[in-house]
This record gives sequence, C-alpha cells and structure tokens, in this order.
Amino acid sequence: MKIGIDILGGDFAPDANIAGAVLANKELPQDCKIVLLGDQEQILGGLSALGASADDFEIVHAPDCITMHDHPTRAIPAKPNSSIAVGFDLLAKKEMDAFASTGNTGAMLVGAMFKLGVVEGISRPCITGALPQLGGGQSILLDVGTVTDCKPENLFQFALLGNLYAKYILNIELPRVALLSIGEEDTKGNLLTVATNKLLREQNQINFIGNIESRTAFSDEADVIVCDGFIGNVMLKQAEGIYTLMQKRGLHDEYFERYNYENYGGTPILGVKGNVIIGHGISNDIAVKNMIKHAYEVAKSGLASKINEAFN
Repeated sequence: MKIGIDILGGDFAPDANIAGAVLANKELPQDCKIVLLGDQEQILGGLSALGASADDFEIVHAPDCITMHDHPTRAIPAKPNSSIAVGFDLLAKKEMDAFASTGNTGAMLVGAMFKLGVVEGISRPCITGALPQLGGGQSILLDVGTVTDCKPENLFQFALLGNLYAKYILNIELPRVALLSIGEEDTKGNLLTVATNKLLREQNQINFIGNIESRTAFSDEADVIVCDGFIGNVMLKQAEGIYTLMQKRGLHDEYFERYNYENYGGTPILGVKGNVIIGHGISNDIAVKNMIKHAYEVAKSGLASKINEAFN
C-alpha cells in the first residue's frame, strides 16, 4: 500500500510534514510505503536533518506549491507540477492508495471532484469532524465546511455517508444517526431541518434516531450527527476554541484533551472515487503523523469503494 503526503501544504511546510511522515513511518506496517510529494531537495534535506533514510520513502519531485491564496478552481491546471496536482494524477492512475494534504482545502476538494470524480448518486461530497464523547468514544459531525448552503437531499446523503464512515472506520455495527436541530421534536428547526427530518423518517437504510440538540452533541446519544457545512464548521471551531481557552487558563482535563485536533489528524472527503484526506492548515508533526495513519486506515478499509457500491 502507498500513502501519498503533500510535503508543501500547510502553515509549517515542509518541516512539519516531513517530520510527521518520519513519525508515521515508524508506526505503520511494513507493507505501507509513504510517498513524499514536493521539492526533492527540501525533502532530502529534511530527512537528513532528522536522521531518517530516504530509502524508507518514495520521493516524487513536484516543486510547485499551491498556496492558501491560490484560487481553488484555477490552481491545479495553472500549476500542473505542484504537489497537489501531481498527487491527484498518481491517485487517479492508482499508483497510490490514498493522498493526504494539510494544504489548500479548496484545491483538494476541486482536485478530488474533477481528477477522481464524484460517486454517482451523490450531489456534493462532504467532510467530517470528530466529536469526543463523555463515555470515551467519539461521534462524527458532517458536513463541517464543504457545503454551507444545503438542500434536504444533501443532508440526506450526508446521513448515508456518515453511516458508512461510522460502520467501516469506527467499526460501529449499527450507527445511530441524528439530525442537528434546535429541538428534539420532528417539527422543530428551520425549513431545511424539518424537510430533512421527513426524508430520514421515511427511509429504512440507516438507523435514524431523530433530532439532537447541540447541548447534547458531546454526550453519547448519537454516533453520526448531520448538519450543513456552515453549522458544522461553527460547531467544530467552537470545540477547538474551548480547548485553546482551557490551555491558556492552565486547565487540564483528560476529556477535554481529546478536543485537540492533533489527535485526529485529518478527515476523508466522502463521496469521491478515491481516498483523499485533508488536514488542518496549522498541523504540526503529530497532527501530520495522525493524518497519514488515518489515511492508511481509510485506504485499508476500502471506504471509497464501499461508498461507491452502496450508492450504485
């Protein structure tokens, strides 16, 4: 198995990405090869500085970088030798099993949709966020930023995608799927949530348990929580803000330590024909390590293929 990592993406590139790859290489099985995509001279220098051998990795020279300021839809065709563009080319040719980056999220989404294609039956792909539960487990929240203006059919598809993620990645046999709203009653919420609730009540493909309020989102009531990307992004960043505030106040708690984004590394883009993982732009070496390890888990599970089978 080969997992590609964009060395040039993120705020602390290339050092954090190279260091994260070295850490991940020590923890992944021997049958997994990490492919480093970026400027070859920088990669070799970074590995040497860490005392790591270049022979333990596959290096692909892709010297151009898609920055956070580049326009997502124009960046890949404008920079064909960039680490992101080359990464998607290799993934599309099945020369890698997964591709991960902490770089330009918009470019990663565009690359995934147009280089790999969207699964038939899915109108818009989405991404997830992890919510630590008081009981020790975790649930997933989706969407967390990809589709900010949703239609009921979008949320319905997110529910199906989240169910598959929870089943094959979190190993939950019958995931409990809930819809985030302002009340538990089916008639509570805005036009979007009320219409989505009706769609989910009428289906028999997943275990829909009804609406859930944000105040109980971190309890152990649901395994999958569905919302539009605007609300999901606010929820996720609020959790990150709580963790940051506690750190600044010198408050340490085992449960709240699980709010740290480093623990989760990255999230797959659900609904595209390939395993694409995106990480936080501020990722350090620990977060990058966990992103690469998660990419391995996603690829090993065959999640993209299982989603394609489920929708077709």
